[in-house]
Amino acid sequence: MLQLLIDNQLLLLVVVAAFGYLIGQVKVKGSSLGVAGVLFAGLAVGALDPALKLPEFTTLLGLVLFVYAVGLSSGPGFFASFRRKGLRDNLLVLGVLTLAFGLTIAAWYVLDLEAAVAAGLYAGSLTNTPALAGLLEYVRATLPPELVQAVIDEPVIGYSIAYPVGVVGVIAAIFFTQRLWKVDYAAEAAALHDVGPSGQALKSYSIRVTRPDAAARTVQDLVEGEGWDVRFGRVQHGDGAQALVEADTRLRVGDLVSVVAAEEDFGPVVAYLGEPASERLESDRSQYDFRRIFVSKSGVTGRPVRSLRVLKSYDAIITRVRRGDVEWLVDGDTVLEPGDRVRVVARPEDMAAISKQFGDSYKALSEVNLLTLSLGLLAGLLVGMIPLPLPGGITFRLGLAGGPLIAGLVLGRLGRTGPLAWYLPYSANLLLRQLGLVLFFAGVGTRAGYAFFSTLSQGGGLAVFAAGAVITCTTALLMLWLGYKLFRIPMGLLVGMLAGLHTQPAVLSYALDQSRNELPNIGYATVFPIATIAKILFAQLLLVLLV
Repeated sequence: MLQLLIDNQLLLLVVVAAFGYLIGQVKVKGSSLGVAGVLFAGLAVGALDPALKLPEFTTLLGLVLFVYAVGLSSGPGFFASFRRKGLRDNLLVLGVLTLAFGLTIAAWYVLDLEAAVAAGLYAGSLTNTPALAGLLEYVRATLPPELVQAVIDEPVIGYSIAYPVGVVGVIAAIFFTQRLWKVDYAAEAAALHDVGPSGQALKSYSIRVTRPDAAARTVQDLVEGEGWDVRFGRVQHGDGAQALVEADTRLRVGDLVSVVAAEEDFGPVVAYLGEPASERLESDRSQYDFRRIFVSKSGVTGRPVRSLRVLKSYDAIITRVRRGDVEWLVDGDTVLEPGDRVRVVARPEDMAAISKQFGDSYKALSEVNLLTLSLGLLAGLLVGMIPLPLPGGITFRLGLAGGPLIAGLVLGRLGRTGPLAWYLPYSANLLLRQLGLVLFFAGVGTRAGYAFFSTLSQGGGLAVFAAGAVITCTTALLMLWLGYKLFRIPMGLLVGMLAGLHTQPAVLSYALDQSRNELPNIGYATVFPIATIAKILFAQLLLVLLV
């Protein structure tokens, strides 16, 4: 059986991926390794025989696909974060990562570790795959070929030993502090509408206008002046005629108006306008109909909703958009991406034409534009090759770990350049990330498995594990204390930022389960890119300084 796997590397990849999936599904106290289970499956299989290893190309391809897809999805949120104290949040993360850098140097000195193991320890205790990849690439690029094989496994050993506690330690820190501080995630989400979608369930309500003074102001004045987080749909006048609510619409006594809002946001609106109506305006679909439409045509993606010609050409509005599992209200600045599902209100006879303009095609959503994907990856590879001079005569390159990430962030923010739409469909982006991680973890795991278990059997692994626990728990607890107590960052955002600092999807998943809203996703996107780039730099700097 071993010889069969040695002779057939494709079969080896499939076996490691399947075995890793099973390991990743095992839950301990509600947490699991997820796709990182592939790394430990690769280590276990690779330990059986030194010849059981996947080609280096597998690792490199997986890394490039993963970081580029992450950059594309994080780009809009990353640049937007600087409008909401994003600079403060990212400086906090950089400060904590610098502390982890110092703790790693202390562990190297006290435990007399090899420089490459210490650098891997840093990447593993902070669970950062691109940092590990950057280390491996740096070793290959700087060492003579005869020394590469002797050193190349050491970062993976340090990474693999520290990785498990890098996940569990952060989750334990969140579990402990949220109970100690008696955090109310629901109250935080209700008070933070301005930072982004909070994951609240949206419903359509009907209101009968009974207050004469409601007609003194336009709908836009009402929404902005009263601070309502709602979206008006259509209005029915006393004569039965219906119309869509525009920014300059003035409501009249006796009007029946539909409003889309979260349940807790509906109360102030109905109290100001009048009273809840027993009849549901949305039930009357004779004059205006509504439909969820998939966004699959590039002509409507990457542009603010207010600029879409399709809405101006027809008497239509969009009230909400759903991306993945998150739904939120639409405003004029909302930018649609492939795979979004929009709720459109329009006349029944126009629905077919509007659907055609948006695409509304499952088939198109499953297709990836290979031209823009290839051009984006090419840009990332070229950025990674640019030499960056550092003090002391050191030349640094972002490499395969950092270059595609930077390119993905910029292109994700741009959305489109002329006719080229850089966005990937939501499902395609998730697939590329998952596939990239599987390829990377399977590659590095099988190639380092034999050396990994040799280190453990010699007794040196326990000290590395303990050092990783100290680095992980110290940084996690300090981040939470500084953010919540000193900077007064809401815990929902803060736990997402902590997951972003550790660039750890398992921690983000736990944070989402605890908060039951989307604030952790916003915090994660705010700091993830800076945290990733900083850890790539710090890990390689450790290798340079400690040799």
